[in-house]
Amino acid sequence: MKLKKEVYEEKLAELQTELVKLQEWIVHEGLRVVILFEGRDAAGKGGCIKRITEPLNPRTCRVVALPKPTEKERTQWYFQRYVAHLPSAGEMVIFDRSWYNRAGVERVMGFCTDEEYWEFLKSVPEFEDMLIRSGIMLIKYWFSVSDDEQEERFQERINDETKRWKLSEMDLEARSRWVEYSKAKDVMFQYTDTESSPWHVVESDKKRNARINCISHLLSMIPYKDLDYKKLTLPKRQENAGYVRPPMESMKFVPDVAKKLAEKEK
Repeated sequence: MKLKKEVYEEKLAELQTELVKLQEWIVHEGLRVVILFEGRDAAGKGGCIKRITEPLNPRTCRVVALPKPTEKERTQWYFQRYVAHLPSAGEMVIFDRSWYNRAGVERVMGFCTDEEYWEFLKSVPEFEDMLIRSGIMLIKYWFSVSDDEQEERFQERINDETKRWKLSEMDLEARSRWVEYSKAKDVMFQYTDTESSPWHVVESDKKRNARINCISHLLSMIPYKDLDYKKLTLPKRQENAGYVRPPMESMKFVPDVAKKLAEKEK
């Protein structure tokens, strides 16, 4: 059952308050947190990430969404460009797609060799165990969307000028290879859904439900406490000792379009 908008917004506000507390705890304790978001195109990853980061301090919570690798990066150790974005103490890094590109799009679209693909699947558990042993908290989410729901969201993007940028030729090609992506995902889970670094599947046909479920789960994965902060008191404004503001006419203000709209509504 889909959450009603009022219920969703009330619960989201509550969870976002807790996310702020979680971030403060991460900073206070010097934790290093990595969260991976994977799934099919239009599965709702971006929307959930946006709701997570919306109330957070961007100085200590970063979203990493890397473009396709450059020619130079293709000659490097596969994980190298991702390692550069791992968190320092007190930081949370969210990967909007991650090193698992090799097990999905690169495999299905033929952007890597069979040797590179199988080497990746063998290396991932070792790589992630290294991260975990180093003290990084690693959480992996897979957003699962049905065939029918993905088609509906693609059609919405095609018909909405503000969302067309979300739909690339690669996305359309991936849509035509639905079964191949399903098989690739199954193999990926077989090799990388480990006891130390499991996948957490988020049913995402209902966006509101998916966001609430994912954020609630994230909060449950990292033990945190409320911190006691010194109460802040707003100081009095500095006394004006002869300061004169430059004339308003000397400044270039943006046109007040909002005022014109408001006048029309009268």
